[in-house]
Amino acid sequence: YGQVAAEHGFIIGQVLVTLGDIEERRSFLNIRNTIQRLFEHGVMPVVNENDTVTTQEIRVGDNDRLAAKVAHMIQADHLIILTSVDGLYDRDPSEPGAQFIETIDDVSTYLAVTDSTSALGSGGMLTKMHAANMAQDAGCETLIARGIIERPISSILAKERRHTRCVAKGTPASSWAVWLTNRLQMAGSLVLKQERIDAMLAGDLGVDRADIVSIHGDFQKGDVLHIYNEADEECARGLTNFSSNETLLLARHLDQPISELLGYQGGTRVISPENLVMLQNHHLPWDVPTEQVTLVAS
Repeated sequence: YGQVAAEHGFIIGQVLVTLGDIEERRSFLNIRNTIQRLFEHGVMPVVNENDTVTTQEIRVGDNDRLAAKVAHMIQADHLIILTSVDGLYDRDPSEPGAQFIETIDDVSTYLAVTDSTSALGSGGMLTKMHAANMAQDAGCETLIARGIIERPISSILAKERRHTRCVAKGTPASSWAVWLTNRLQMAGSLVLKQERIDAMLAGDLGVDRADIVSIHGDFQKGDVLHIYNEADEECARGLTNFSSNETLLLARHLDQPISELLGYQGGTRVISPENLVMLQNHHLPWDVPTEQVTLVAS
């Protein structure tokens, strides 16, 4: 990369990140500040996952979603994904009658035709659709096109050749809300009573310990939790004030003060209103976990 950049009169700087760096808010902001500083000094950052310190269980795994997170970090206008085909088709492009899709407003309507991994990268077209959805939520337009071609990027931006365009969903509410809702890994989740979900949908945000039906996963204070209703439909995501063990203890002993149960005076809510975001129709929901389920009722 350095040699090619030098031939064209600019320099590059490699930025190595891990899944934890991206999912943890402070690290996320530090990476963003580093990339912005590189831009200020005329350096082009080349971002890669730091494979030397990651395992299969704790890695991003594909460059598509990693690129979408970087696009969110720097508030990019465009996310360009270069691949081995011209863009998205309504079926395998090798099949007779396959139709090219020029514009996508709702990524979820095309997930069923993107299961093939083939030669489209570690996750095939499916991860590209997930990346496009994440970019959409961040107000960034995604362009998917063939990469082995002269002027692969500028020719797309100039609309000189065919590509698939995934339309951005307007201006996001805030960078904080985008970070909360766009996850690469599920730290844990809660199933809440329907009356609490209904109240949240009406604008009364926040989660109390009495609202919890069940707890999924082994999470820590400060992790982002996925919030489901009792029909296993994901409704929100929020930053937890307690670990999974603490949350379980609080939810099982509603009549005891938090300070007595935990040995310290914590907040009164498992998730505070300012740290919870309701999912919109354009968000891709996650299936409720089927393992590591802890029921509140003993």
